[in-house]
Amino acid sequence: MYRYLLARLYEEVYLRAYDSVPEAKACLGRYFNFYNTQRPHQSLDGQTPDTMYFNHVPQERIAA
Repeated sequence: MYRYLLARLYEEVYLRAYDSVPEAKACLGRYFNFYNTQRPHQSLDGQTPDTMYFNHVPQERIAA
């Protein structure tokens, strides 16, 4: 978890200068959405976290 947070801090926070807290929240929300749905991960064999999660969750749990 710590490595994950450091990587996000570097990729999104340290490379930007936000003008306000609402702007930072909006940008981080967009970034986390991108990170989980579009960005391939080497540790997941090039898949996204969402792909890995939703392909391994029992169907009855997804529908709930």
